[in-house]
Amino acid sequence: MQGEQSAQKPRPQIMLRHVAVPNEHGSWVFLFSPLLIGLFAGGTFQVGSLLLVGAVLAAFMLRQPITILVKIISKRRPRTELPATAFWITIYGLIGLGFLTGLMAMGFEQLLFLAAPALPVFAWHLWLVSRRSERRQPIVEIAGSGVLALVAPAAYWVGVGHYDPTGWLLWGLTWLQAAVSIYYAYLRLEQRMWKSVPTRLECWLAGRKHISAAIAALILVSVLAVTSTVPTWVPLAYAIQLAETFWGTFNPAVKVKPTQIGIRQLIVSTLFTVAFIFAWG
Repeated sequence: MQGEQSAQKPRPQIMLRHVAVPNEHGSWVFLFSPLLIGLFAGGTFQVGSLLLVGAVLAAFMLRQPITILVKIISKRRPRTELPATAFWITIYGLIGLGFLTGLMAMGFEQLLFLAAPALPVFAWHLWLVSRRSERRQPIVEIAGSGVLALVAPAAYWVGVGHYDPTGWLLWGLTWLQAAVSIYYAYLRLEQRMWKSVPTRLECWLAGRKHISAAIAALILVSVLAVTSTVPTWVPLAYAIQLAETFWGTFNPAVKVKPTQIGIRQLIVSTLFTVAFIFAWG
């Protein structure tokens, strides 16, 4: 009988989607936008570019099972998910290491330095996870988007085949857009809690700081364009977010589902990415 019971014992599940795939869908755009901008700005798509894309995706996916592991340790998730967590950490770790080894063999050792700022930011995130305080942390999210924006210089350097200071410019420009976008998203989430649509003056008072942030970003990039630091038409990409911020301020998302807010911002970020790529080229 004992043999039959042990034979019927369920095997540990390792193909758990919430362990393998990040559940923060909005973070994907903060990865792909700088990645695509860096790849196109680099001018060429080589074997190194493919290796970089693989390494970046593996590192991005690795974040999820590690986060689940911290939740298991802090008793937020059941220990039955440990096998799946260990499996996906191993899979993503090996894949990322393989692609990274290929990049090192091609002479791109400088890319390792880009991981340095990612470690403390990720550790900060994990600490918040252990304390059940990771949600609604705009500073952490903006810092995290800055880490993700580091893929822009990485992709650019791989494309041009060597280190170039322009990569840091691309990093700053893509991070700037992400920061303004995240700041605006919090306005939209705040509007969801309103019981009714307020007056236009009240809308302005609630969104004036977010509009000011979008204007400041546009002015900064415009100055860079006037001084020929960036191509002439790059500021137009930032005008898209400014227009959206104006619209969202006076058309509050009262009782709108978060998914709808996310989809709209995804569209805005996609338009920004396309406009930036064409303007830079």
